[in-house]
Amino acid sequence: MELRNKMIVRELKLKLNIKQEQQLNDWLWYLTGVYNWAIRKIELNAKDKIYFSKFDMQNCIANHSKKMSMPSHTIQGIIIQAYMTWQRCFKKKGGKPKLKLIGNKLMSIPFPDMVPLSRVDKQTIRMPGLGQLRYFKQELPKGKIKNGRIIKRASGWYLQLTIDAIHKFKVKNTNEKVGIDTGFKHLAVFSNGVKYNNPRYYIKLQKRLAQAQRGRDKKLVARLHEKIKNQRKDNNHKIAREIVENYNEIYITNDNLRNQAKKLGKSVNDAGISQLRNFILYKGNNHNREVKLVDSKYTTMTCSTCGSLTGPKGWNELAVRYWECSACGAVHDRDINSAKVVLNTGAGIALKEVSNVFN
Repeated sequence: MELRNKMIVRELKLKLNIKQEQQLNDWLWYLTGVYNWAIRKIELNAKDKIYFSKFDMQNCIANHSKKMSMPSHTIQGIIIQAYMTWQRCFKKKGGKPKLKLIGNKLMSIPFPDMVPLSRVDKQTIRMPGLGQLRYFKQELPKGKIKNGRIIKRASGWYLQLTIDAIHKFKVKNTNEKVGIDTGFKHLAVFSNGVKYNNPRYYIKLQKRLAQAQRGRDKKLVARLHEKIKNQRKDNNHKIAREIVENYNEIYITNDNLRNQAKKLGKSVNDAGISQLRNFILYKGNNHNREVKLVDSKYTTMTCSTCGSLTGPKGWNELAVRYWECSACGAVHDRDINSAKVVLNTGAGIALKEVSNVFN
C-alpha cells in the first residue's frame, strides 16, 4: 500500500483563559450558521441543476470574515467541509448531509491550507485570530505544520496539528512472516500462536454509562465515551507498533465488519478492528514492511495442513473453537488455523487445494 502524503497528526490539549474559550464558542456558533447555509444552498441549487465549484462557494461569502471577527481561511474551511460532504453524497460514497442542530453540533474549527501556524515555544503556539494559546507540554516532531483544527470535547479544547513528517521507530531486522486473524474474544491471533486479548473497554464501563444516562448527566456520559475511545485507540496503537516492529511481512484478514456488526452489534464496534488494521497499514508503510489484506472467505473451514474444507461452517458453528480435520487428522485451534490460512494465502505458499478455493 503506497501512501502519497506522509503526515503526522498530533493533538495538544489547550489551556485556555475565559476570554479565549468564549471567543471559540462564538466562532462555533457563527460557523454552524455558515455550514448550514452552505449545505442548504448546495441542495437547493442541485434541484435547479446549478452546480458551483468550491471556489465559487467561497466567493459567495467574501469579506464576511471581518463581520464575524475570524480568519477568512477558517470560514473557507467550513465551506469546503460542506462542499466535500455533498460531493461524497453525489458520488454515492456517503449519505445525505445533515444540518448542524442541537443533537448534531459543530464541534471543530478548521485552520486549513498554508495558514501560518507557528510554534512559539514548548508550551505556547500562535494561532490566527486567537494570538498565543497555551497547551500542556508535549514534544512535537520536527516538520512544517501544514494545517490545524481546534476541537471541543467533553474533556476540554484540543488543537489538532497536521505536520509534514514521518513517524519512525526502531524495527527488528527480520524476514519473519505472520498471518493475523482478527476477532472479538481475542483482538488478534497470529499464525505462530500469539494471541492479544480484547480489552472490551465499552463492556467494562457499560454499567457506569447506564448510571450516568439514567441520571441524565450528559457531561459524564460524554466523558466516559471519550475515555473508552482513547483507551481503545491507545491499545490499538501499541499492538500495531509491536506487530510492525517484529515482522517483515504481515497478512491480515479483510473481514466484512459491517455485516458482522449487524449480527454481533456492539462487540464488533468495541473491538475497533478496522482502526487496528488501519494503524498496521500506515505504520507498516512508513517502515517498509509488506502489509496486505487477505480475503477471509473460507479461512475458518480450510485446514491449514492439507487444504481440505472440513472445518466449522457458518454462524451456526461459531461456538466450535477446536476441531479435527477429517481428511488428514490434524487438530486445530480455530483462530490459529485461520491465521495460518491467511498467511499461506497472502504469502502465496498455499497448497493447491487452498489456492483453488480463493481463485
